[in-house]
Amino acid sequence: MLRTDERPVCIARFLIAPRRGIIEKSLVHNICSNRRNGVIENGRIKQSLAYWCLNATDWKWDIERICDTAVHLGCPAIELAPPELWPVVRRRGLQNALAHNGMPDPVFAKGLNNPRYHEEVIARTKEAMDRCADYGVPNVIAFTGYKWLDADDPESGEISLEQGAQNTVKGLMELARHAGRNPVNIVLEQLNTRDDSHPMKGHPGYQGDDLDYCAEIVRRVGSPRVKLLFDIYHVAIMNGDVIRRLRQYRDRIGHVHVAGVPGRGELNDRQEINYPAVMRALLEAGYEGYVGQEFIPTRNPAEGLAEAVTLCDV
Repeated sequence: MLRTDERPVCIARFLIAPRRGIIEKSLVHNICSNRRNGVIENGRIKQSLAYWCLNATDWKWDIERICDTAVHLGCPAIELAPPELWPVVRRRGLQNALAHNGMPDPVFAKGLNNPRYHEEVIARTKEAMDRCADYGVPNVIAFTGYKWLDADDPESGEISLEQGAQNTVKGLMELARHAGRNPVNIVLEQLNTRDDSHPMKGHPGYQGDDLDYCAEIVRRVGSPRVKLLFDIYHVAIMNGDVIRRLRQYRDRIGHVHVAGVPGRGELNDRQEINYPAVMRALLEAGYEGYVGQEFIPTRNPAEGLAEAVTLCDV
């Protein structure tokens, strides 16, 4: 028998129940009838669900199912959905929290550190920014790119760290000027280069694999429109000391991602990050942006999302 005084994380398996591959809405309604909004009770952390983790992985969830899950969990946003699906997200009363820069996959390979790709990356990112301004999407993602002179050829030689930083600063400055007064930020993401077990768990060859390096690039740009995408999973792997770094770069963080460490799986007791403590540190730092659930599900995504959303709802 389900007790009403049980902690939300303990009732997640009842709250989101799989049946014929969809959320059991009546069960959710019955269990949550005395709750403000699905799993989320506090709502001080604005959470979003990453589209690719649910659609481009083995689970193959479509946008309607992802939106349905967000609504019933009480999450206000979806992120990284392709632009053609933005009307669906809006129709469901959800926000698009973060957009891709329009580059072809892998989107992080050809970046702003390499002048060879500046014209394409900047043009595509400007187009993405314009779409975001029209749809009210607050953030567009940016990447340094791979460190190789030819992003497709690791034997082509390397761009030095300083030259890569200078090139990235130059590109971000142009994008910041394009942003102008539009409420769209460019968020530069650090990625880890240590995990080579899966193409989306680590990115060997990515130049911006150090948070301090990326933060220095953002500092040099000196625009309120250019921020850090603080991905806790990648930061923990490459730098560690997550809470201190959140505090250190509090004024430069524009978006946050979460996932279990190691493995980029669920935010459960098999991974090492104390996410409630990290979320409290975010709040104490005055962060008001979105926190994206960007883990790769290893089991029923609805169960893992209910657990993760609850852990982050401090």
